[in-house]
Amino acid sequence: MRSGLIALTCGIGLLPAIVGPVQAAPCSEPETGGSAAPMFSPRVNSVVIGTGRLQFYSAPSTQCALKGVFIIPNDQVVTYAETKDGWSSVMYVNPRTGNDVSGWVRSERLKATGTLGPRQ
Repeated sequence: MRSGLIALTCGIGLLPAIVGPVQAAPCSEPETGGSAAPMFSPRVNSVVIGTGRLQFYSAPSTQCALKGVFIIPNDQVVTYAETKDGWSSVMYVNPRTGNDVSGWVRSERLKATGTLGPRQ
């Protein structure tokens, strides 16, 4: 199985001084399980649909792209939560290496294929 995940890179930079009221950072994650991002129980197994790369983000915002981290059509992910504005919290496990990455992707590029959990 071909996989689209490539190495995760991180960079640390200096933040400018904040003047005035403190606002939430644009790349801070919402609390999953709260009203902003209700959790799925049991978790949902999903497959990437559409064409091209599906970018990973550190938070549900287009300003928070994880440079060089993406998945491709037919890759499978575990979906943990979804926001009302179309973002899903997911985890991808590379089937060849066993390495995993968690983050946020656009929900419209995912198709649920089943749930993960004990059978009733």
